[in-house]
Amino acid sequence: MPSMSSLLTSLVVPLNLSITVLVIAVVLGLLRCRRAAALLFVGAIGWSLAWSLPGTSLWLGGALERNYPYLPAQQMPVADAIVVLGGHTANSRANWFEAYDPKTARPRIDRAAELYKAGRAGKVVLSGGALEGQVSEAQGMAHGLRQLGVPDSALILENSSRTTYENAALTLQTLQDHDIRTVLLVTSALHMPRAMAAFRKQGIAVVAAPNVPQIVPPQNPPLPRWWPDMRTMDASRSIIKEYVGLMVYRLRGWV
Repeated sequence: MPSMSSLLTSLVVPLNLSITVLVIAVVLGLLRCRRAAALLFVGAIGWSLAWSLPGTSLWLGGALERNYPYLPAQQMPVADAIVVLGGHTANSRANWFEAYDPKTARPRIDRAAELYKAGRAGKVVLSGGALEGQVSEAQGMAHGLRQLGVPDSALILENSSRTTYENAALTLQTLQDHDIRTVLLVTSALHMPRAMAAFRKQGIAVVAAPNVPQIVPPQNPPLPRWWPDMRTMDASRSIIKEYVGLMVYRLRGWV
């Protein structure tokens, strides 16, 4: 069953909300509520237009990414373990505004492998349940980390969580079971504010170790900030998800 934040996010995704509101506007127009219909029509078009502008993502998404600045692995403190959260943002692509390129993609496990090889921690806790089928996200990440040279003996899997709240709550039990007291938390820069708040709420001693920021202006070629771009609007779901998620988590007392 979808979570409250998932339902709200689906509703306010630019195209979804705009289509819904436009249908309501048409119905109101047929009922001769023309002023209300006109306001809804303008609002629906404005919502999608705003999220199609790179400037909107740079402003609102960038505000989230800047909460916890990226630092090279060697500059991070030493902890008992590295915790990696399942999921991805904008297909892990290097730049939010560019097409996905597997050669430049930056999965979260790459960051975890760098931290491990830099000696920042001797254990890597992978958190994420199965979204479809029988293979959990934790198992998938473990496979990727083995290929990156992280030994199986260093990996600890949490295979049940499906949300950021569950990542924190179930990881807490895993950490306690293995006498792990301090952790470096790896997730996307965009997701880090909600993830850090959830882990701190559980009383975990956590330091943010975000992946490299994705919401940065491309240089070749430069992208006009105030010109509509379909890829930007498609990716905006991730930004909206974080703001809705923070709102829902605060209402539920999870952060």
